Amino acid sequence: MRILYVCHRFPFPPARGGKIRPFNTIKHLSRQHEVIVASLARSAEEAEAGRGIAPHCSDFLMGEVRAPAAWMRMIARLPTRGPSSMGYFYDPGLARQIEARLQQERFDLIFVHCSSVAPYVSRVGGVPKLLDFGDMDSQKWLTYRHFKPFPLSLGYWLEGSKMAAAERALAGRFDCCTCTTRSELEALLSLQVPTPCDWFPNGVDQHFFAPSAEPYDADAICFVGRMDYFPNQQAMQRFCDEVFPLVRGERRTAKLTIIGAEPSAEIRRLGERDGITVSGTVADVRKPVQRAAVSVAPLVIARGTQNKILECMAMGVPVIASPEAAGGVDAVPGEHLLVARTPQDYADKLLRLMRNPSDRQALAAAGRARVETHHSWTASMAKLDHIIAGCLHRYNSGDKRPA
Repeated sequence: MRILYVCHRFPFPPARGGKIRPFNTIKHLSRQHEVIVASLARSAEEAEAGRGIAPHCSDFLMGEVRAPAAWMRMIARLPTRGPSSMGYFYDPGLARQIEARLQQERFDLIFVHCSSVAPYVSRVGGVPKLLDFGDMDSQKWLTYRHFKPFPLSLGYWLEGSKMAAAERALAGRFDCCTCTTRSELEALLSLQVPTPCDWFPNGVDQHFFAPSAEPYDADAICFVGRMDYFPNQQAMQRFCDEVFPLVRGERRTAKLTIIGAEPSAEIRRLGERDGITVSGTVADVRKPVQRAAVSVAPLVIARGTQNKILECMAMGVPVIASPEAAGGVDAVPGEHLLVARTPQDYADKLLRLMRNPSDRQALAAAGRARVETHHSWTASMAKLDHIIAGCLHRYNSGDKRPA
C-alpha cells in the first residue's frame, strides 16, 4: 500500500512522548508499505534533526510552525467555533504540499496521528482514512480548568468544549478512529461518534530500556518527565511540598532527583531544598533512573499513556503512581506498580520499597514482565495491523457502522 501519514510533531528523533508513537508506527508500516510522512517542525534545529526520518520512510513533507504566526492564528480563532489550539498546527506551506501530493498520486490509506492535524485531510474523499487521536485533547483542556485561576479556567473550559465538538465532527469524516488506552477510547465513545473506534497501546523499547546489573541506591527516588509541561510541574511541586518531607522525616538520607528538560524557575528552586536535585536534561536518562530505588509518577493531570512509567518499569525500577497516571498503563495496581492517593500513602509505600529489597525486587520483576507481555511494540503493531485491515475491509465493502 501507499500510505500518507500526517502527524503534528516531526517524529524524529523519537525522544519525547509526542514523537514516540508516530515514529514506531511509521517504522512498522514502512516494512511492508510505502509511507510518505507529512509533519511539522517548530524550529530550524528540529527541522534539521527531523530529516533523520529518511531511512524509515519512502519520503517526507515538512512544514514549519513559528511562534509569532502560530500564536496569531490561535488568537484569530478565539471568537470562532474552532479550537484555538488547532490553529497553532496549521501551516499553509504544508497544506499545499499535502494537497499537491494527493492530486498527483494515488494513496491506499491516509493515517493521521493527533486531531490537531486532522483538518489537513479531513475533507479528502476517495481514500480510506484512519484518525489516531492518541489522547483526547478535549479532556486535557477540560481537566486543566480545575487547576487554573479565573479567567484562565474559563478559557480552558471554552477550548475544551470547542475541542470536544471538533473531535466529534472530525471522527465523522474518518473511516476509523483509535486511541492509546481503554480510558481514552471511553472518552472518545462518550462523544457518541458514528465511526468505528478501537485502541492500540504504546510500547517501549525493551532492549534499550532494560534492567542494569549495577547496584541501586536504596536512598534514591526519581521522577522523569519534561519540566516545561504543566502537569509535571504541578505534580513535583506538590510532591516536594507534601510527600518528600514525610519521607525525609523517617529517612534523613533519602534523596530525590527530578530528571527532565527545560525546568522552570519554580522547579529549579526545588533543587535548593535539602535532598532534592533538579538535573535538567541528561545525556542518558537510563543511568540516573537505574540507580534509583523507586520512581514516582504523582500526576493529578494525566492523559493517555505515561511513557516514562513504561520505561521505568522496563528498566526494573518500581513505580509508585497516582491513579490518574496508572490508568494510562496496562498494568494491575498492587501487582505491577503501586498506586498512592494521599501524601502519607506515597510516603509509606516509598519507605517500604526503600527499606525492603525483597519487596522492591518482586515489584521490579513483575513490572518488567508486564511491559514485556502488554507493552511491546511488536504486539501493539500487530493489533494496529488488525485495525487497519478492518478499516480497509469496511471501506471497500461500504460498511460504515461502528465496530
